[in-house]
Order: sequence, then structure tokens, then C-alpha cells
Amino acid sequence: MKNGVDNIERMVDILSSLPTIGKKTARRLTYFILKQDIEYANKFSSTLLDLVQNVNLCKVCYNFTELEVCKICQSEKRDKSKICVVEDPSDVSYIDNTNEFSGLFHVLHGVINPLNNINAEDLKIRELINRLQGVDEVIIALNPNVESDITAQYLANLIKPLNIKVTKLASGIPLGTSIEYSDNATISRALEGRVLVR
Repeated sequence: MKNGVDNIERMVDILSSLPTIGKKTARRLTYFILKQDIEYANKFSSTLLDLVQNVNLCKVCYNFTELEVCKICQSEKRDKSKICVVEDPSDVSYIDNTNEFSGLFHVLHGVINPLNNINAEDLKIRELINRLQGVDEVIIALNPNVESDITAQYLANLIKPLNIKVTKLASGIPLGTSIEYSDNATISRALEGRVLVR
């Protein structure tokens, strides 16, 4: 035992710290793991360590990758005249899996949120501006909420003077819903119907 807490409760605490995992689900997962053999536990722990030790941020788009520059940024097949700006690395895969967008991505790692002391300087905005040479369109694909709207407007004010078209996803994704919980068809429609940011 460590600090008076047994191993089962420690695992429940760790699992319940993950997003969308409550104590009940964490306990169910803990008992599932306990029923597995030692080989499963070794594979689980080594995969987790490999993930944390070997995955880093792409030097260009700031998506997660095991390479210095991710495969999307390296690809000759991508349309380099379009950049889709997203909030989180997970959003890249959700949008890319629709096969509706063939351009490049840029991950901000958050949105402007003064209440949580997150300002423009805390995001990868300067890095985005530095990438815009040769770009015709920047698509802002942020989750539909007030903070994302503030961020989109901030980006548009920076980018439009560079004579680059700035668009955002159409309102196919319901307000308050994140991209990760939207299906491919909804994301595809939102991309197809994207509108100019005024």
C-alpha cells in the first residue's frame, strides 16, 4: 500500500482522472485489467510509456507525431494553399478522416479564454502567421462556442489584411458540441458549406 490507499483505489483514481471517465467506469476498467494476464499488463504499461516518451509535437503544424515533421505536413499530395486551423490535435484526425479536406492543418492547442487566463500569446497563433506564405485560404474549424468565436475573429483580423480568404465551418455542428463528437457526414457538410469570417 502507498499512502494508505490500496492498488485498486489508486488505479481507479488514475483512470477516473481521464476525460469522460467517472469513478464507476474507472472501477469497471480496473476490474477488467485485473482479470487479464501479466502479458497484457506488460503490453499496456510499455505502450503507455512508449506513447508518452516517443510522441511529440510536429515542428510545423503542432499536431502529435513520432516524427520531427508529421506525415501530413510532409505529404506532396496535400494542397498547401489551404490550412485548416483546429483547437486540439484530436480534431486533425476527425476532420482528416472525412476525406473532405486535402490541405494542411495547424493546431492552436486551445482557444482564447480570458476567464481561464488563456490569451492569444498562449496559443500557436504566431506560428500560424509565420506559415501563411503561399496560402490562399485559412479555414477556422473550432468547436462552436463563445471562446472559439472570439478566437476566430481574432485570427481573421490578423489574417485578412494579408489578402488571404478566411472561412469557418458552416453551422452543421450544433452549438456547444465539439468536433470529436460529430460524425463524418456532419463534419463534411460543415466543411463543404464553410462561410467567410466577417
